[in-house]
Amino acid sequence: MKSTSHESTVLGELGAAIGKGLIAGLAGTMAITISQMIEMKITKRKASNAPANAVKKTLHIEATPGNKEDFSNEVHWVYGTSWGVMRGLLSIAGINGFAATSLHLASIWGTAATIQPKLDIAPPLSEWAPKDIAIDILHHTVYAVVAGLVFDAID
Repeated sequence: MKSTSHESTVLGELGAAIGKGLIAGLAGTMAITISQMIEMKITKRKASNAPANAVKKTLHIEATPGNKEDFSNEVHWVYGTSWGVMRGLLSIAGINGFAATSLHLASIWGTAATIQPKLDIAPPLSEWAPKDIAIDILHHTVYAVVAGLVFDAID
């Protein structure tokens, strides 16, 4: 069956939004990674195992022995890059700029704050120190702002 020009336009817009979102998500993931690396040097905090633990619990995929750090990094990059798709979908809905970045941030941080305790891979926010909550929000804000700026620049 041949597609109509309307279907082609809609699918083309969707594909473009997803592609731009993935690029923006990759840029955001790069930014949050740098932000976290700087913070970990200052605070002496170790890297989080949450990404790898989430995959282990939900998909039953485990890192091979001696490969946990690499596996966690790979999951971190895939997860962060894929969240860029949300930014693309917001643009299709006509939500752009600051509003899209704010919704993107709320979605990402809200999901992490909700899902990780439910999976029993992180304590609920009520058990976090205020400083740790602020640091986590800062990192996710860095991600959302960079992803938003990149998305808006290429859209």
